[in-house]
Amino acid sequence: MAQKKEPLTLESFEAACEQVQKVTLETKLIYSDYWSAQTGGKVYLKPENLQRTGAYKVRGAYYKISTLSEEERARGLITASAGNHAQGVAYAAKSYGVPATIVMPTATPLIKVNRTKALGAEVVLHGDVYDDACARALEIAEERGLTFVHPFDDLEVATGQGTIAMEIFQELPTVDIILVPIGGGGLATGVSTLAKLLNPKIQVIGVEPAGANCMEVSLQKGTVTTLPSVNTIADGTAVKTPGEKIFPYVRQNLDRIITVPDEDLVVAFLDMVENHKMVVENSGLLSVAALKYLNGRDRRIACILSGGNMDIITMSSVVQQGLILRDRIFTVSVLLPDKPGELARVAQVISGANGNVIKLEHNQFVSINRNAAVELRITLEAFGSEHKGQIIHRLEETGFRPKIVRTNI
Repeated sequence: MAQKKEPLTLESFEAACEQVQKVTLETKLIYSDYWSAQTGGKVYLKPENLQRTGAYKVRGAYYKISTLSEEERARGLITASAGNHAQGVAYAAKSYGVPATIVMPTATPLIKVNRTKALGAEVVLHGDVYDDACARALEIAEERGLTFVHPFDDLEVATGQGTIAMEIFQELPTVDIILVPIGGGGLATGVSTLAKLLNPKIQVIGVEPAGANCMEVSLQKGTVTTLPSVNTIADGTAVKTPGEKIFPYVRQNLDRIITVPDEDLVVAFLDMVENHKMVVENSGLLSVAALKYLNGRDRRIACILSGGNMDIITMSSVVQQGLILRDRIFTVSVLLPDKPGELARVAQVISGANGNVIKLEHNQFVSINRNAAVELRITLEAFGSEHKGQIIHRLEETGFRPKIVRTNI
Protein backbone atom coordinates (compact mmCIF):
# COMPACT_ATOMS: atom_id res chain seq x y z
CA MET A 1 0.00 0.00 0.00
CA ALA A 2 1.23 3.48 -0.84
CA GLN A 3 1.99 5.67 2.16
CA LYS A 4 -1.26 7.28 3.31
CA LYS A 5 -1.28 11.02 2.61
CA GLU A 6 -3.80 13.74 3.29
CA PRO A 7 -5.83 13.92 0.05
CA LEU A 8 -6.06 16.96 -2.21
CA THR A 9 -2.72 18.40 -1.12
CA LEU A 10 0.22 19.08 -3.41
CA GLU A 11 2.06 16.15 -1.80
CA SER A 12 -0.82 13.76 -2.41
CA PHE A 13 -1.25 14.95 -6.01
CA GLU A 14 2.45 14.28 -6.63
CA ALA A 15 2.09 10.81 -5.11
CA ALA A 16 -0.97 10.16 -7.26
CA CYS A 17 0.93 11.19 -10.40
CA GLU A 18 3.61 8.64 -9.57
CA GLN A 19 1.01 5.93 -9.01
CA VAL A 20 -1.22 6.51 -12.04
CA GLN A 21 1.72 6.54 -14.44
CA LYS A 22 1.82 2.76 -13.88
CA VAL A 23 -1.53 2.26 -15.60
CA THR A 24 -2.22 5.32 -17.77
CA LEU A 25 -1.31 6.17 -21.32
CA GLU A 26 0.28 9.51 -22.14
CA THR A 27 -2.45 11.79 -23.48
CA LYS A 28 -0.56 14.74 -24.91
CA LEU A 29 -2.39 18.00 -25.53
CA ILE A 30 -3.70 18.46 -29.06
CA TYR A 31 -3.83 21.98 -30.48
CA SER A 32 -7.19 22.60 -32.17
CA ASP A 33 -7.03 24.85 -35.23
CA TYR A 34 -10.79 24.52 -35.60
CA TRP A 35 -11.85 25.61 -32.11
CA SER A 36 -9.05 28.16 -31.89
CA ALA A 37 -10.46 29.86 -34.98
CA GLN A 38 -13.96 29.70 -33.49
CA THR A 39 -12.94 31.34 -30.20
CA GLY A 40 -10.10 33.67 -31.18
CA GLY A 41 -7.95 32.02 -28.54
CA LYS A 42 -5.63 29.03 -28.43
CA VAL A 43 -7.59 25.88 -27.67
CA TYR A 44 -5.89 22.66 -26.60
CA LEU A 45 -7.62 19.31 -26.15
CA LYS A 46 -6.66 16.91 -23.35
CA PRO A 47 -7.72 13.64 -25.03
CA GLU A 48 -8.63 11.34 -22.14
CA ASN A 49 -10.93 9.61 -24.63
CA LEU A 50 -7.68 7.96 -25.81
CA GLN A 51 -6.84 6.87 -22.26
CA ARG A 52 -6.62 3.24 -21.22
CA THR A 53 -10.25 2.02 -20.75
CA GLY A 54 -11.34 4.99 -22.89
CA ALA A 55 -11.70 7.55 -20.07
CA TYR A 56 -9.89 9.38 -17.28
CA LYS A 57 -11.57 7.29 -14.56
CA VAL A 58 -8.76 4.76 -14.34
CA ARG A 59 -6.67 7.48 -12.66
CA GLY A 60 -8.86 7.93 -9.60
CA ALA A 61 -9.72 4.24 -9.34
CA TYR A 62 -6.12 3.09 -9.38
CA TYR A 63 -4.91 5.72 -6.94
CA LYS A 64 -7.79 4.94 -4.55
CA ILE A 65 -7.02 1.22 -4.61
CA SER A 66 -3.33 1.96 -4.01
CA THR A 67 -4.28 3.67 -0.73
CA LEU A 68 -6.42 0.78 0.55
CA SER A 69 -5.15 -1.71 3.10
CA GLU A 70 -4.52 -5.32 2.13
CA GLU A 71 -7.57 -6.32 4.18
CA GLU A 72 -9.80 -3.81 2.35
CA ARG A 73 -8.65 -5.10 -1.03
CA ALA A 74 -8.99 -8.73 -0.03
CA ARG A 75 -12.67 -8.27 0.78
CA GLY A 76 -13.27 -7.38 -2.86
CA LEU A 77 -14.33 -4.07 -4.37
CA ILE A 78 -17.70 -2.74 -5.44
CA THR A 79 -18.76 0.47 -7.13
CA ALA A 80 -21.58 2.05 -9.10
CA SER A 81 -21.04 3.71 -12.43
CA ALA A 82 -22.67 4.85 -15.64
CA GLY A 83 -19.77 3.12 -17.39
CA ASN A 84 -16.39 4.83 -17.34
CA HIS A 85 -15.66 4.50 -13.61
CA ALA A 86 -16.79 0.88 -13.94
CA GLN A 87 -14.03 0.15 -16.41
CA GLY A 88 -11.52 2.13 -14.37
CA VAL A 89 -12.23 0.15 -11.20
CA ALA A 90 -12.35 -3.15 -13.12
CA TYR A 91 -8.98 -2.43 -14.75
CA ALA A 92 -7.37 -1.23 -11.51
CA ALA A 93 -8.77 -4.17 -9.55
CA LYS A 94 -7.42 -6.59 -12.15
CA SER A 95 -4.00 -4.91 -11.88
CA TYR A 96 -4.05 -5.60 -8.13
CA GLY A 97 -5.50 -9.09 -8.55
CA VAL A 98 -8.66 -8.39 -6.54
CA PRO A 99 -12.29 -9.10 -7.52
CA ALA A 100 -14.64 -6.25 -8.47
CA THR A 101 -18.42 -5.96 -8.69
CA ILE A 102 -19.92 -3.09 -10.67
CA VAL A 103 -23.56 -1.91 -10.49
CA MET A 104 -24.59 0.00 -13.62
CA PRO A 105 -27.88 1.62 -14.72
CA THR A 106 -29.96 -0.58 -17.01
CA ALA A 107 -29.65 1.98 -19.83
CA THR A 108 -25.83 1.88 -19.82
CA PRO A 109 -24.49 1.56 -23.40
CA LEU A 110 -23.69 -2.04 -24.24
CA ILE A 111 -20.08 -1.22 -25.13
CA LYS A 112 -19.44 -0.08 -21.55
CA VAL A 113 -21.13 -3.15 -20.06
CA ASN A 114 -19.22 -5.59 -22.26
CA ARG A 115 -15.86 -3.90 -21.73
CA THR A 116 -16.37 -3.94 -17.97
CA LYS A 117 -17.14 -7.65 -18.07
CA ALA A 118 -14.13 -8.25 -20.32
CA LEU A 119 -11.91 -6.79 -17.58
CA GLY A 120 -13.08 -9.54 -15.25
CA ALA A 121 -15.67 -7.65 -13.19
CA GLU A 122 -19.10 -8.92 -12.19
CA VAL A 123 -21.73 -6.56 -13.60
CA VAL A 124 -25.13 -5.95 -11.99
CA LEU A 125 -27.63 -3.83 -13.94
CA HIS A 126 -30.03 -1.86 -11.75
CA GLY A 127 -32.11 1.32 -11.94
CA ASP A 128 -32.63 4.03 -14.51
CA VAL A 129 -29.80 6.41 -13.57
CA TYR A 130 -26.51 6.38 -11.70
CA ASP A 131 -28.14 7.33 -8.37
CA ASP A 132 -30.33 4.19 -8.47
CA ALA A 133 -27.31 2.01 -9.22
CA CYS A 134 -25.32 3.60 -6.39
CA ALA A 135 -28.04 2.86 -3.83
CA ARG A 136 -28.04 -0.80 -4.90
CA ALA A 137 -24.24 -0.99 -4.81
CA LEU A 138 -24.22 0.22 -1.20
CA GLU A 139 -26.78 -2.46 -0.32
CA ILE A 140 -24.65 -5.19 -1.93
CA ALA A 141 -21.53 -3.86 -0.20
CA GLU A 142 -23.29 -4.25 3.14
CA GLU A 143 -24.64 -7.70 2.29
CA ARG A 144 -21.31 -9.14 1.08
CA GLY A 145 -18.86 -7.09 3.15
CA LEU A 146 -17.26 -5.54 0.05
CA THR A 147 -15.16 -2.36 -0.03
CA PHE A 148 -17.10 0.42 -1.74
CA VAL A 149 -15.19 2.74 -4.09
CA HIS A 150 -17.29 5.81 -4.81
CA PRO A 151 -16.97 7.11 -8.40
CA PHE A 152 -16.73 10.78 -7.40
CA ASP A 153 -17.55 11.53 -3.74
CA ASP A 154 -14.18 10.32 -2.47
CA LEU A 155 -11.18 12.53 -1.78
CA GLU A 156 -8.59 9.94 -2.85
CA VAL A 157 -10.48 9.28 -6.09
CA ALA A 158 -10.64 13.04 -6.74
CA THR A 159 -6.90 13.29 -6.05
CA GLY A 160 -6.24 10.69 -8.72
CA GLN A 161 -8.43 12.52 -11.23
CA GLY A 162 -6.54 15.74 -10.50
CA THR A 163 -3.39 14.30 -12.06
CA ILE A 164 -4.85 15.53 -15.36
CA ALA A 165 -4.21 19.10 -14.22
CA MET A 166 -0.59 18.28 -13.43
CA GLU A 167 -0.07 16.98 -16.95
CA ILE A 168 -1.76 20.03 -18.48
CA PHE A 169 0.56 22.38 -16.55
CA GLN A 170 3.63 20.35 -17.50
CA GLU A 171 2.82 20.80 -21.18
CA LEU A 172 1.19 24.24 -21.06
CA PRO A 173 2.42 26.17 -18.00
CA THR A 174 0.80 29.38 -19.30
CA VAL A 175 -2.72 27.92 -19.53
CA ASP A 176 -5.36 30.55 -18.66
CA ILE A 177 -8.55 28.49 -18.53
CA ILE A 178 -9.31 24.81 -17.96
CA LEU A 179 -12.77 23.55 -18.96
CA VAL A 180 -13.79 20.40 -17.09
CA PRO A 181 -16.94 18.27 -17.43
CA ILE A 182 -19.01 17.71 -14.28
CA GLY A 183 -21.20 14.76 -13.38
CA GLY A 184 -20.91 14.22 -9.64
CA GLY A 185 -17.89 16.49 -9.35
CA GLY A 186 -14.87 14.26 -8.68
CA LEU A 187 -12.95 15.30 -11.77
CA ALA A 188 -13.77 18.98 -11.22
CA THR A 189 -12.66 18.71 -7.60
CA GLY A 190 -9.27 17.20 -8.38
CA VAL A 191 -8.54 19.41 -11.40
CA SER A 192 -9.66 22.70 -9.85
CA THR A 193 -7.93 22.07 -6.50
CA LEU A 194 -4.57 21.19 -8.02
CA ALA A 195 -4.84 23.94 -10.65
CA LYS A 196 -5.38 26.58 -7.96
CA LEU A 197 -2.45 25.20 -5.94
CA LEU A 198 -0.21 25.54 -8.98
CA ASN A 199 -1.60 28.90 -10.16
CA PRO A 200 -4.18 30.74 -8.02
CA LYS A 201 -4.96 33.07 -10.96
CA ILE A 202 -6.08 30.34 -13.35
CA GLN A 203 -9.75 29.98 -14.21
CA VAL A 204 -11.24 26.52 -13.86
CA ILE A 205 -14.75 26.35 -15.29
CA GLY A 206 -17.06 23.38 -14.86
CA VAL A 207 -19.43 22.30 -17.61
CA GLU A 208 -22.67 20.40 -17.05
CA PRO A 209 -25.44 19.21 -19.35
CA ALA A 210 -28.44 21.52 -19.00
CA GLY A 211 -30.64 18.52 -18.21
CA ALA A 212 -28.43 17.32 -15.33
CA ASN A 213 -27.07 20.48 -13.70
CA CYS A 214 -26.96 19.19 -10.12
CA MET A 215 -23.71 21.02 -9.28
CA GLU A 216 -24.90 24.35 -10.64
CA VAL A 217 -28.11 24.14 -8.60
CA SER A 218 -26.17 23.07 -5.50
CA LEU A 219 -23.73 25.97 -5.80
CA GLN A 220 -26.61 28.41 -6.27
CA LYS A 221 -28.29 27.12 -3.10
CA GLY A 222 -25.05 26.79 -1.16
CA THR A 223 -25.73 23.17 -0.23
CA VAL A 224 -25.73 19.77 -1.93
CA THR A 225 -29.06 19.49 -3.74
CA THR A 226 -30.75 16.54 -5.44
CA LEU A 227 -32.48 17.16 -8.75
CA PRO A 228 -35.94 15.56 -9.09
CA SER A 229 -34.85 13.97 -12.38
CA VAL A 230 -32.20 14.20 -15.08
CA ASN A 231 -32.64 14.16 -18.83
CA THR A 232 -29.60 14.32 -21.10
CA ILE A 233 -27.82 12.36 -23.81
CA ALA A 234 -24.62 12.81 -21.77
CA ASP A 235 -25.12 9.56 -19.85
CA GLY A 236 -21.71 9.75 -18.15
CA THR A 237 -22.73 12.97 -16.38
CA ALA A 238 -26.40 12.13 -15.76
CA VAL A 239 -26.16 12.53 -11.97
CA LYS A 240 -28.95 13.83 -9.72
CA THR A 241 -26.87 14.53 -6.60
CA PRO A 242 -23.26 15.84 -6.48
CA GLY A 243 -20.79 14.59 -3.90
CA GLU A 244 -21.10 15.74 -0.27
CA LYS A 245 -17.40 15.30 0.60
CA ILE A 246 -16.09 17.05 -2.47
CA PHE A 247 -18.64 19.90 -2.55
CA PRO A 248 -16.60 22.28 -0.35
CA TYR A 249 -13.60 21.95 -2.69
CA VAL A 250 -15.71 22.65 -5.77
CA ARG A 251 -17.29 25.67 -4.10
CA GLN A 252 -13.85 27.01 -3.16
CA ASN A 253 -11.89 26.30 -6.35
CA LEU A 254 -14.30 26.30 -9.29
CA ASP A 255 -14.75 29.75 -10.81
CA ARG A 256 -18.14 29.12 -12.39
CA ILE A 257 -20.29 26.63 -14.26
CA ILE A 258 -21.52 26.67 -17.85
CA THR A 259 -24.49 24.51 -18.80
CA VAL A 260 -24.80 23.08 -22.29
CA PRO A 261 -27.97 21.84 -24.07
CA ASP A 262 -27.90 18.43 -25.71
CA GLU A 263 -28.11 20.02 -29.17
CA ASP A 264 -24.68 21.57 -28.66
CA LEU A 265 -23.22 18.17 -27.78
CA VAL A 266 -24.64 16.71 -30.98
CA VAL A 267 -22.97 19.26 -33.24
CA ALA A 268 -19.77 19.12 -31.16
CA PHE A 269 -19.58 15.38 -31.89
CA LEU A 270 -19.81 16.08 -35.61
CA ASP A 271 -17.17 18.82 -35.37
CA MET A 272 -14.82 16.59 -33.39
CA VAL A 273 -15.08 13.69 -35.84
CA GLU A 274 -14.67 15.88 -38.92
CA ASN A 275 -11.89 18.12 -37.61
CA HIS A 276 -9.93 15.85 -35.27
CA LYS A 277 -10.96 12.34 -36.40
CA MET A 278 -11.68 11.40 -32.79
CA VAL A 279 -14.69 9.73 -31.19
CA VAL A 280 -15.58 11.50 -27.94
CA GLU A 281 -18.67 10.54 -25.95
CA ASN A 282 -21.33 13.14 -25.21
CA SER A 283 -20.15 13.81 -21.64
CA GLY A 284 -16.60 14.20 -22.88
CA LEU A 285 -17.72 16.87 -25.35
CA LEU A 286 -19.08 19.20 -22.67
CA SER A 287 -15.83 21.16 -22.51
CA VAL A 288 -15.64 21.98 -26.22
CA ALA A 289 -19.39 22.58 -26.46
CA ALA A 290 -18.98 25.24 -23.74
CA LEU A 291 -16.49 27.28 -25.80
CA LYS A 292 -19.27 29.20 -27.57
CA TYR A 293 -20.46 30.49 -24.18
CA LEU A 294 -16.99 31.64 -23.14
CA ASN A 295 -15.02 34.75 -24.01
CA GLY A 296 -11.85 32.95 -24.99
CA ARG A 297 -10.23 35.57 -27.18
CA ASP A 298 -6.44 35.70 -26.71
CA ARG A 299 -6.65 33.08 -23.95
CA ARG A 300 -4.98 29.68 -23.71
CA ILE A 301 -7.74 27.17 -23.03
CA ALA A 302 -7.43 23.49 -22.17
CA CYS A 303 -10.55 21.39 -22.77
CA ILE A 304 -10.65 18.04 -20.99
CA LEU A 305 -12.22 15.38 -23.23
CA SER A 306 -13.16 13.06 -20.39
CA GLY A 307 -14.07 9.90 -22.32
CA GLY A 308 -14.73 8.21 -25.62
CA ASN A 309 -16.87 5.17 -24.81
CA MET A 310 -19.83 5.44 -27.15
CA ASP A 311 -21.78 2.58 -28.68
CA ILE A 312 -22.26 2.44 -32.43
CA ILE A 313 -26.05 2.89 -32.37
CA THR A 314 -25.77 6.07 -30.29
CA MET A 315 -22.95 7.27 -32.52
CA SER A 316 -24.98 6.85 -35.71
CA SER A 317 -27.95 8.63 -34.17
CA VAL A 318 -25.79 11.55 -33.00
CA VAL A 319 -24.15 11.89 -36.43
CA GLN A 320 -27.55 11.96 -38.12
CA GLN A 321 -28.91 14.56 -35.73
CA GLY A 322 -25.73 16.59 -36.06
CA LEU A 323 -26.10 16.70 -39.83
CA ILE A 324 -29.68 17.93 -39.42
CA LEU A 325 -28.73 20.60 -36.88
CA ARG A 326 -25.89 21.79 -39.12
CA ASP A 327 -28.30 22.01 -42.10
CA ARG A 328 -26.25 19.39 -43.89
CA ILE A 329 -29.41 17.29 -44.24
CA PHE A 330 -32.91 18.75 -44.49
CA THR A 331 -36.34 17.87 -45.83
CA VAL A 332 -38.66 20.08 -47.91
CA SER A 333 -42.23 19.52 -49.04
CA VAL A 334 -43.52 20.76 -52.39
CA LEU A 335 -46.97 20.43 -53.94
CA LEU A 336 -47.06 19.34 -57.60
CA PRO A 337 -49.72 18.65 -60.21
CA ASP A 338 -50.00 14.88 -60.71
CA LYS A 339 -48.72 14.79 -64.27
CA PRO A 340 -45.64 13.46 -66.07
CA GLY A 341 -42.45 15.51 -65.95
CA GLU A 342 -43.04 17.34 -62.65
CA LEU A 343 -40.64 15.16 -60.66
CA ALA A 344 -37.95 15.62 -63.29
CA ARG A 345 -38.48 19.38 -63.17
CA VAL A 346 -37.93 19.46 -59.40
CA ALA A 347 -34.87 17.24 -59.73
CA GLN A 348 -33.41 19.54 -62.37
CA VAL A 349 -33.78 22.59 -60.12
CA ILE A 350 -32.11 20.80 -57.20
CA SER A 351 -29.32 19.51 -59.42
CA GLY A 352 -28.74 23.01 -60.75
CA ALA A 353 -28.23 24.21 -57.17
CA ASN A 354 -25.75 21.36 -56.45
CA GLY A 355 -28.14 19.70 -54.01
CA ASN A 356 -28.02 15.94 -53.51
CA VAL A 357 -31.30 14.02 -53.11
CA ILE A 358 -31.03 11.18 -50.59
CA LYS A 359 -34.72 10.29 -50.13
CA LEU A 360 -38.07 10.92 -51.87
CA GLU A 361 -41.62 10.41 -50.57
CA HIS A 362 -44.56 10.82 -52.95
CA ASN A 363 -48.01 11.27 -51.36
CA GLN A 364 -50.94 11.24 -53.79
CA PHE A 365 -53.53 11.54 -51.03
CA VAL A 366 -52.70 15.03 -49.74
CA SER A 367 -55.65 16.41 -51.76
CA ILE A 368 -58.90 15.05 -53.15
CA ASN A 369 -58.04 16.67 -56.48
CA ARG A 370 -54.82 14.91 -57.52
CA ASN A 371 -54.59 17.06 -60.65
CA ALA A 372 -54.33 20.11 -58.38
CA ALA A 373 -51.74 18.77 -55.97
CA VAL A 374 -49.76 15.78 -54.80
CA GLU A 375 -47.08 16.15 -52.12
CA LEU A 376 -43.43 15.42 -52.76
CA ARG A 377 -41.15 15.29 -49.72
CA ILE A 378 -37.48 15.54 -50.60
CA THR A 379 -34.66 14.87 -48.18
CA LEU A 380 -31.51 16.61 -49.35
CA GLU A 381 -27.84 16.81 -48.52
CA ALA A 382 -26.27 20.29 -48.51
CA PHE A 383 -22.95 21.87 -47.54
CA GLY A 384 -24.54 23.86 -44.70
CA SER A 385 -27.02 26.63 -43.90
CA GLU A 386 -25.97 28.94 -46.74
CA HIS A 387 -26.22 26.20 -49.36
CA LYS A 388 -29.56 25.06 -47.93
CA GLY A 389 -30.86 28.60 -48.36
CA GLN A 390 -29.66 28.69 -51.95
CA ILE A 391 -31.49 25.45 -52.80
CA ILE A 392 -34.72 26.67 -51.23
CA HIS A 393 -34.40 30.00 -53.05
CA ARG A 394 -33.98 28.23 -56.41
CA LEU A 395 -37.10 26.14 -55.74
CA GLU A 396 -39.04 29.28 -54.83
CA GLU A 397 -37.84 31.07 -57.98
CA THR A 398 -39.20 28.20 -60.06
CA GLY A 399 -42.58 28.46 -58.35
CA PHE A 400 -42.52 25.34 -56.20
CA ARG A 401 -43.20 27.08 -52.83
CA PRO A 402 -41.16 24.66 -50.71
CA LYS A 403 -41.91 24.20 -47.00
CA ILE A 404 -39.30 22.96 -44.52
CA VAL A 405 -40.39 19.74 -42.82
CA ARG A 406 -39.19 19.26 -39.25
CA THR A 407 -38.11 15.66 -39.20
CA ASN A 408 -35.44 13.39 -37.79
CA ILE A 409 -35.42 11.49 -41.08
